[in-house]
Amino acid sequence: MITPQSIEQIKNRIDIIDVVGEYVKLKKRGANYLGLCPFHNEKTPSFTVSPAKELYKCFGCGKSGNTITFLMEHEKLSYVESLKWLAARYSIEIEETESTPEQKQLQQSADSLYIINNFAAKFFEEKLFESEEGQAVALSYLKERVFRESIIKKFQLGYNPSAKDELAKALVQNQFNKELLPKTGLVVIRNETDLADNYRNRIIFPIHNNTGKIIGFGARVIGKADKAPKYINTPENEIYVKSKVLYGSYFARLAIDKADECLLVEGYTDVVSLHQAGIENVVASGGTSLTVDQIRIIKKYTDNLTIIYDGDAAGVKAALRGLDMALEEGLNVRLVLIPDKEDPDSYVNKLGAQAFQDFIAANKKDFILFQLEVMMKESGNDVTKKSVVVNQVAETLSKINKAEDFSKQQEYIKQCAVLLKIDEGGLTNLVNKYKRDKISKEEKKLPFEEADHIRLQNQQADSSADNLLLLNQDEAHERNVLRVLLEYGLKNWDAERTVAQYIFDEMEQFHFDSQPLEHLFNEYRSWYEKGLEPTAKSFLYHEDEHIRNLVVSITMFPFELSQKWDEVLEGMNIVNRDVSQQDVLMSVSYFKLRKIKKMFEENQRDMEFAPIEQQMKLIAVHNQLKEIERELTKQLGTVILR
Repeated sequence: MITPQSIEQIKNRIDIIDVVGEYVKLKKRGANYLGLCPFHNEKTPSFTVSPAKELYKCFGCGKSGNTITFLMEHEKLSYVESLKWLAARYSIEIEETESTPEQKQLQQSADSLYIINNFAAKFFEEKLFESEEGQAVALSYLKERVFRESIIKKFQLGYNPSAKDELAKALVQNQFNKELLPKTGLVVIRNETDLADNYRNRIIFPIHNNTGKIIGFGARVIGKADKAPKYINTPENEIYVKSKVLYGSYFARLAIDKADECLLVEGYTDVVSLHQAGIENVVASGGTSLTVDQIRIIKKYTDNLTIIYDGDAAGVKAALRGLDMALEEGLNVRLVLIPDKEDPDSYVNKLGAQAFQDFIAANKKDFILFQLEVMMKESGNDVTKKSVVVNQVAETLSKINKAEDFSKQQEYIKQCAVLLKIDEGGLTNLVNKYKRDKISKEEKKLPFEEADHIRLQNQQADSSADNLLLLNQDEAHERNVLRVLLEYGLKNWDAERTVAQYIFDEMEQFHFDSQPLEHLFNEYRSWYEKGLEPTAKSFLYHEDEHIRNLVVSITMFPFELSQKWDEVLEGMNIVNRDVSQQDVLMSVSYFKLRKIKKMFEENQRDMEFAPIEQQMKLIAVHNQLKEIERELTKQLGTVILR
């Protein structure tokens, strides 16, 4: 773990304009900066960055956060990866907390594997472009396949010479750990002690993780493979787990995000060819069945997956694998089959970039309906087989289990019932049965209390529209109190108190109706009483994501006063005048007035039904509330609350 001191050092050095400006063209607008949002397509800029508050917010799509969350969201990095990215950018040496000997060894081994892979990638690239053998054998082959040098260099393709141990010797000469080398798959041990190259006479495809580090390699034979396998891949180790890797995801991530669609192909060369044709939102599964981890990588960037596979029987079967997992993760899946005896690599070169894109757009098939068509062809008129198909389809449809996808599921049931020539209601019941069975199985795996809690959650109904409207009116005043607390809390209110202490004193008899706002208020108070000097900026780096997002929404506004008011109205000091005391006073007073109004209403309801002996007490409460209301309205002037 990175030490708190290192994290604090990184936070103090962060320049949000510097970091965000690398991805978004920003223009200064008053105290803030404005640009086109990188998280959704827009023509009018609504993405606002505040250097003073060190946060960003898009008033179009609602995305918001700080510099670290921007990197996490835009670059799809983890929290720790984002910190390390920033540390490298600002030349900050990271200190990490004490790890166990096992953790240290694992980290050291992983770091060493990265270094070895990086060295090997440079070795392969050099041999491809600078050795006679590489140019004659490998580079000429790649150029025959119509790969341009620019795309070869972009993907860092290389060549492992045919000599039995050229790479092995280079690794040993550079004093890399001999015990680690076989783990990389780059070399193998012969005769118990001798090291030999594993990828001899093969074109090398480096495999990158989502930060661009090389975690493994795919090595392809040149030309057709006879007895040898067409590809050899890195064995799994501390940094390379095949089921968690999609080839090309590092190069495709921004394009997928922008297009809101991921194209999935099988092979490395398919990815490279499509990139060369300008189609960059593409990744490869490496010829294996899709895994949950791979689907989740895609889900980080988009909900829309289009699978592009060969049109032969093997290609169809490969495409159908993993469908249920993709549905469970909430992906919208489409399928495009390339004509028989072609693959995406050969077909894009045959058609050209635009024609290939037109072909993809025109030939997308709905994945579920396509699967049903395939199964129906296989079952023919066999009643038993058709019964199996009905059950398989129902089970597949039951995987669409998110509430927001309910209408989509109903549409599928309708269309599948027509194709199967069965009753729609019967298919709906069968789908629901599979859903119940799944829930029942999952609940059996949980402790009793947790399963009971889940059932209660599922039974809760949403609040009525009227209650939500009332909540929003109350919440506006509650949020305003938190805004002034975050903005002015550490300023002096008078000779004895800070603004924060004044607000705490005034709020002593009141509470927030909104639980998240109450939680934020209590968290601020806790930090303040510990002497931590909380501000909006410090809460932007809170470990709780909900608190971070809440602070952004409370403190960031789409509009600000133009500095020109102070130029036009000289001496008035409209923009730069200190209005903190008035702002705090009004925010707290309006909040209290709102609460007093609700207390009035509750007290009056109690008076209607209270026995005679309690009436006098309730009248006294009424008078007391009236007196408080008079004091508040005296401070504010005439106020009418609706």
